[in-house]
Amino acid sequence: PVTAESIVVPYGHVIGNEKWRGSEIAQKLQGKIRLIFEDGLGLVDFHISNRTCILYISEADLVAGNEFKRRLVRFRNATSLRGIVIVEKTQISDQYFLPVQNLVVLELGMVLLPVANQGEASQLITQLVSFCVREQSKEQHNPFLRRQRPPLAEPAVFRTVQHIPAVGKTKGLLLLQRFGSIQRLCNASVEELEPVVGQTAAQQVHRF
Repeated sequence: PVTAESIVVPYGHVIGNEKWRGSEIAQKLQGKIRLIFEDGLGLVDFHISNRTCILYISEADLVAGNEFKRRLVRFRNATSLRGIVIVEKTQISDQYFLPVQNLVVLELGMVLLPVANQGEASQLITQLVSFCVREQSKEQHNPFLRRQRPPLAEPAVFRTVQHIPAVGKTKGLLLLQRFGSIQRLCNASVEELEPVVGQTAAQQVHRF
């Protein structure tokens, strides 16, 4: 897929493209935020909320040519997600930065944030996630909106839920946030499960 338009990000988490597993960014994010890796994110590198994602342009991408430009244009044409472009601005890549800035900000209407390296990028992502969490918290405290349950941090329970057919890490977290316990999950109807995991998965979870 070009983008993962329908991805759902559990509260306070980041979903990273599998290609970033073991990278400096991933290592520095671990311990600061809850990071889950998924295949199939397409052009997106990190999802920090349901509507906001990050596309990362490295020094190597800038030097290599125009492939990253085609990637950004494809992203903008294919999705309504809010894309934040993080660009490595170094001594080597500095000469390429102005054209990239013009493309991202003026032509594509996206946010561009320069960083010196992956370590600085991890700090920036952490700050962006904190901002998203604060925004979601404001919504939670709105008495007219349904309050979201805090994530359940019990590892054994989380592992158990992941063994349910059609449920992986992301859906497992969403189910525990919504229902809070295995017992409540077992008693949930298909209609209650559908808004959390979708119709097909809801039927499989209910049957199980």
